[in-house]
Amino acid sequence: MSLLPLTFSRHVILPKELSKTLPKSKLLSEDEWRRIGVQQSRGWEHYAIHRPEPHILLFRRALGTDPQSGRVDPELERQARDEYKNQFGLLRSK
Repeated sequence: MSLLPLTFSRHVILPKELSKTLPKSKLLSEDEWRRIGVQQSRGWEHYAIHRPEPHILLFRRALGTDPQSGRVDPELERQARDEYKNQFGLLRSK
């Protein structure tokens, strides 16, 4: 069992007035969130609605996602996992 995260996450804060025009119970597709002006690299998924603050969009993306293509690259995934392990001291001593 791995305790390492499989995704990165980020929150995007929209103007509250803009959020009032969005669907209340539907996750946005990439086309939809780009159409309202959210700009970020490829591969991000709107994965949850934070009901107390619907103007905050919650996004996630798999470790190792190529920001140009939006696809997971196995080598980038390995590098991201290694970087995470080093950053948080999770390397096992041999």
